[in-house]
Amino acid sequence: MRSAKLLTATGMLAASVLALSACTAAAEPEATDVDLRMTIWSANEAHLELFNSIAESYMAENPNVTSITFDTLPFDDYTTTLTTQIAGGDAPDLAWIFETTAPDFVLSEALVDLSETLANTEGYEFDDISPAATELWLKEGSLRAYPFSTSPFVMFANDDLLAQAGFPTAAELQAAGDWNWESISEIGAAVNQATGKAGFIIRDFEYTNWDGLSSIWKGWGASPWSADLTTCEFTTPEMTEAFEFIHDAAFTTGSMPGPGTTADFFAGEAAFTVTQISRAGLLAEAGFAWDLLPLPAGPAGEYSIVGQAGIGVIAQGENPEVAADFLAYFSNPENAASLAQFFPPPRASLLNAEVLAAANPVLTPEQLENVVVPAITNGEVRPPITNAARVNQTVRAALDAMWVADADIPAVLGSVCEAIDPLLAD
Repeated sequence: MRSAKLLTATGMLAASVLALSACTAAAEPEATDVDLRMTIWSANEAHLELFNSIAESYMAENPNVTSITFDTLPFDDYTTTLTTQIAGGDAPDLAWIFETTAPDFVLSEALVDLSETLANTEGYEFDDISPAATELWLKEGSLRAYPFSTSPFVMFANDDLLAQAGFPTAAELQAAGDWNWESISEIGAAVNQATGKAGFIIRDFEYTNWDGLSSIWKGWGASPWSADLTTCEFTTPEMTEAFEFIHDAAFTTGSMPGPGTTADFFAGEAAFTVTQISRAGLLAEAGFAWDLLPLPAGPAGEYSIVGQAGIGVIAQGENPEVAADFLAYFSNPENAASLAQFFPPPRASLLNAEVLAAANPVLTPEQLENVVVPAITNGEVRPPITNAARVNQTVRAALDAMWVADADIPAVLGSVCEAIDPLLAD
């Protein structure tokens, strides 16, 4: 049922965007009695309290805006609900957008060009925003969404489990040049044999969220599709070797839990986990010695991956100019510093241990400075795609054949390309 909804929603977004030029009229800057609505996927009380405080300050300075509402939509069906609202004539004024669905919104003209508004807002310091953070949200040089959260994927290590299996700490492994996927898999298998606990896990993967594996295959220099989003690359030698590594870890060496087996690093059940730094708070009372390090190097060398979310102004909203002005206020230097409590910012001036420590008090200044800041600054965003919902569901279904012990890896990857080639060609 959910996949059908996603497919329908993607089509509705495309259809609604076709009518933009005919149906959307720009709001007058002096519009009065304006009510703004922004869709988000967080129901966290602390997040909402901060958002509302920023909104109240904006309304105090702009009495023409009478209300700003943050509309929390369920995470699992967020994009479906958002595109349904747009297609149904009930578009929000602003919206959070997943990085994986960014092309569907950016390329379709569903979002307002923010460049002029942000660049001309007094005190905004537009040049402070990292060019790498904006790359996904650009169309022909114009910025279509503000990259308000750029959270890197890192590896947490359980040093107590490593010691139980006779290994040095993760930091010592790194110092000895053993911080690479081959070593991590060998150590993970040994930990599993010695302790019965898991070796390494990719958090939230669970053999369903396949794009989480980008934190591995990027180490092989692989990508699921070409940079222009038109050609399937699951059959490249790099991707094939990456999946051979993953399959071997799950079904041969046991360094990674296989299908149907769960392990929670934060409960002390695994030696290593790949996840985002926002999960660090779960370690406040971990009860075991742990460390934070960059993603292990792969055959293609060192790399970093980030997850990102943008805030865009919906072109079909009733007050796009006012909404853009509010977004400029919401993301100005002062408010960006406040938002950094929860969302790693794209501003270069805020990418330092002092600011990031407010959001991650369990991390040391060394971990923040040596791991987190470089990952945010240099990390590549997880690969997006147009027609995202349909492509993602198709890839997931085709990869189901991968997760058996005797899988023909090249054949499975070939079937993925056969399934998505028509979608990439659309």
